[in-house]
Amino acid sequence: MNTKISLRSVEKSFGDRKVLDGVDLDVASSEVIAFIGSSGSGKSTLLRCINLLESIDDGAILLDGVDISLPGLDADPIRRRIGMVFQNFNLFPHMNVLRNVTLAPRKVLGLSADEADDRGHELLRRLGLHDRAGAYPDQLSGGQQQRVAIARSLAMEPEVMLLDEITSALDPELVGEVLDVVRELKGNGMTMLLATHEMGFAREIADRVCFLHQGQILECAPPNELFGAPRNERTQQFLQRVIDSGRL
Repeated sequence: MNTKISLRSVEKSFGDRKVLDGVDLDVASSEVIAFIGSSGSGKSTLLRCINLLESIDDGAILLDGVDISLPGLDADPIRRRIGMVFQNFNLFPHMNVLRNVTLAPRKVLGLSADEADDRGHELLRRLGLHDRAGAYPDQLSGGQQQRVAIARSLAMEPEVMLLDEITSALDPELVGEVLDVVRELKGNGMTMLLATHEMGFAREIADRVCFLHQGQILECAPPNELFGAPRNERTQQFLQRVIDSGRL
């Protein structure tokens, strides 16, 4: 296995509350991992730690075998390699779609305006947004805004994508268009880690599904195995509640 990301006994606390409690995981290149679990189980914090938006208290996070969690390490070069998309779109309201997508490649990667615009237009075509390049965020639907946020992250040509509940702020009828983008990314071999409440999508898209509870990965297995025959009692209880609510 060509390991892209390794988590080694990762711990993180906020005050007296331990949010991540000894997380271990190896993620292969082009693998898609879905994190599921109740709110507060540590899914979003784990993604934020991988992207170095939060520092860990103990353990290590490795990218291609190099520890990126060392204190004092410059996070910017790492974030160029690891893109992150949030549940709230975080677009610049005073910039049009194309400008939102091309700002970072110009400022961070040093692309010329023409190079950045060419990359931006190509991404917007891929994501079905080319006709909205001149529109502003408040002129877009939620699904369109989230696709712009994904395009903005892809414009940096990351090696890994972290997706944090990217459909939770959307109306149900808009969820599908965003999930279609994730399907395309998987088809193109993007390494992805996603926190999601969309159980059916996790079952379809992920190579492995990891169930988090109180900051620990209690179970991690291929979707058919985890959803079909979970071994951990807590996983069984969680999935039964999901089934009872009609979400799986």
